[in-house]
Amino acid sequence: MTKLLLTGCFNYTGNQLELLHALGYDIYFMQQEKEILPFPASEIEAIVCNGLFLYHDIDDFTSLRIIQLTSAGLERVPIDKIRERRIELHNARGVYNIPMAEWVMFRVLEHYKKGWFFKKEQESIRWTKHRGIRELNGTKIAIIGAGNIGQEVAKRFHAFGVETTGYDIHVSDTMYFDHMRFVSSLENEIRLYDIVIVTAPLLPSTVHLMSRSIIKGMKENSILVNISRGALIDEDSLCEILTERKDMYAALDVFEKEPLPENSPLWKLDNVAVSPHNSFVSNRTRERMFDVIYNNLKNYINR
Repeated sequence: MTKLLLTGCFNYTGNQLELLHALGYDIYFMQQEKEILPFPASEIEAIVCNGLFLYHDIDDFTSLRIIQLTSAGLERVPIDKIRERRIELHNARGVYNIPMAEWVMFRVLEHYKKGWFFKKEQESIRWTKHRGIRELNGTKIAIIGAGNIGQEVAKRFHAFGVETTGYDIHVSDTMYFDHMRFVSSLENEIRLYDIVIVTAPLLPSTVHLMSRSIIKGMKENSILVNISRGALIDEDSLCEILTERKDMYAALDVFEKEPLPENSPLWKLDNVAVSPHNSFVSNRTRERMFDVIYNNLKNYINR
């Protein structure tokens, strides 16, 4: 039997464990990834985890052949060593795209349609109209990162009559985008967009991709949404600019330090919506995640 290590990053049902065992895996489990391994690392051939290699040296896993992550990002694993050893690596590709794209729509519409205002008026039993309601139709959106999540976001905005432009390291035609532009041109073009959505992966080259100068150059009354990783935005600069520019609005689900420190100015700014890295959550993600885990482990063991 192939030894498979599962961690508490995913909550398996009894039936799901039986399905994995039936594939030919001898299953071992550890709840916390910083715990001592349940058996020698050198004997493990397959792993499903999230941040296991932040606490355990991958060099000790001499028999490791496949890693399945429960996250979309790859910044918590030693990519260079994995490639060097030709270990098969899978992320949570396709698992969180839909809820994250819906979350972006929710936050933008919440602001454009003044959801917070009407909720407060209802709580105060006040019959008050708001004349500042905006339409999405006819607006321009920049999506920074035209991968799977970015495409799901563009798909939804496209249905609202929004002109969508994707910024990436390639400019080939990409589904649901009206235009594709090199990310290197973003600073000179940021003033064109009503809405800017950050969905790019966190890499050494994308840290503070949304720099002070880019944020400062955003269009009047524009919206910035980040559902990727906090470090893609220069957070200190963002705080300063949002404090000065009350016309701008930011919906932030991720931050450079999580949980967001209690003394962060972002908590109290009226033009910021804060959520605790929650955009990926839905009633369907567990089902999708197990399908990815099962199919990748099945494909591996059947070779």
